[in-house]
Amino acid sequence: MAIYEDFGEEFISDRLTSAEQNEEDNETEVSLRPETLDDFTGQTSVKEQLRIAIDAAKMRGEALEHVLLFGPPGLGKTTLSQIIAHEMGTEIHITSGPAIEKQGDLVALLTNLGQGDILFIDEIHRLPKTVVEILYSAMEDKVIDIFIGKGPSARSIRMPLKSFTLIGATTRAGQLTQPLRARFGHIMRLELYTPEELSVIVKRSAGILGIDINEEGALELASRSRGTPRIANRLLKRVRDYAQIVGDGRIDLDITKYALEKLDIDKLGLDNIDRRMLTTIIKFYGGGPVGMDTLAATIGEEAITLEDVYEPYLLQIGFISRTPRGRCCTYLAYEHMGIPMTNKEDKKKDGQVTAFDGDDT
Repeated sequence: MAIYEDFGEEFISDRLTSAEQNEEDNETEVSLRPETLDDFTGQTSVKEQLRIAIDAAKMRGEALEHVLLFGPPGLGKTTLSQIIAHEMGTEIHITSGPAIEKQGDLVALLTNLGQGDILFIDEIHRLPKTVVEILYSAMEDKVIDIFIGKGPSARSIRMPLKSFTLIGATTRAGQLTQPLRARFGHIMRLELYTPEELSVIVKRSAGILGIDINEEGALELASRSRGTPRIANRLLKRVRDYAQIVGDGRIDLDITKYALEKLDIDKLGLDNIDRRMLTTIIKFYGGGPVGMDTLAATIGEEAITLEDVYEPYLLQIGFISRTPRGRCCTYLAYEHMGIPMTNKEDKKKDGQVTAFDGDDT
């Protein structure tokens, strides 16, 4: 393939490797979402459990038990909820935790559900406490208690509900109250995808979008997508731009590598901020520990952004570890960044030296 030239403006969107959903993803994901469990790639264990549960519920003529889906963003929790509704042959009503601000909002949703309908609540961990209390009786007894009036004249009215299925999705299952977790019949964790699984998803998406891509190009793109289909589909569109402008319109291994290098995404899917975090910890703070506030001030980002957006993937791939004194880089991070470890850092790796003082997290 010919050597590519720099054609000026790069096709870069804000934080390409973020698994959080944006407006562009909303438009694309609707057309790319599979409609059945058979078309859904990956999450084999979750699919097997859902298949048994769905078939058994349909055989008994009952609503599916409540389902909690948790795991990192972008892995297909919303897609799975829509597949469940399709497989059950029922309507799905979609909302999110932040959108339900008071008890009346939830009561309106629950009373409008038909027999066997599905209520999907994204970011369910962000439901207000008073709203969650309404869910307890709704999920367990299929009733809701409404209080009318105030003071001595106040009275409670119990309203029956039709059998329904609540599907909750969250990235922070630990923030759910124990009574709420206990009312879910199926609790399933979605795991990061392998490059091979993502490659299948990339090729399927390319076919739907009319993009010509070969096996090598799909696998290379998948390997840099952080194990997340949402990121893979986003990168697919960016690489398509490069293929059309600086290539022959076809996505192969060469154009994929070229495009992702221009987009500053390395072979593990790390972007510029990820690498700056690792380099700062290693070079400025001897590999750590360093507090997140100090690290954020050094890099020029907000601490909450580093903690919620950048740190999770670095923890998942074993590049960063958390200690009571702060964050530390592991030897895997040194290897990836091509920075040799010092004698002290080698000893820390072997457990011969305790972490030296750093500021608190």
